[in-house]
Amino acid sequence: MKYVARIAAVLALVAAGPLTATAQSQDMIAGQVTKVDESAQKVTIKHGPIKKLGMDEGMTMVFRAPDAAMLKGLKAGDKIRFEPEQVNGQFTVTKIEKAK
Repeated sequence: MKYVARIAAVLALVAAGPLTATAQSQDMIAGQVTKVDESAQKVTIKHGPIKKLGMDEGMTMVFRAPDAAMLKGLKAGDKIRFEPEQVNGQFTVTKIEKAK
């Protein structure tokens, strides 16, 4: 009986995996880097609407990066996907990746 319960648990985890990835990818916003300032931990991004932050139109704005390492390898002109949040009143990039 324990064997059947373990198999059921593994199957549940496998089935939930793609749903989690899809939900996370929906939070990612397409954008283009216009400026990177690693020393200030800031990146300027031209992006489309960000509904969850109340932005109904695209714009270019500065986002804070919680860790300068997130900005390594980024340069003006790079097309990206990023996850924006508002942290302590500041627009912050919590995840960033070059677009494929």
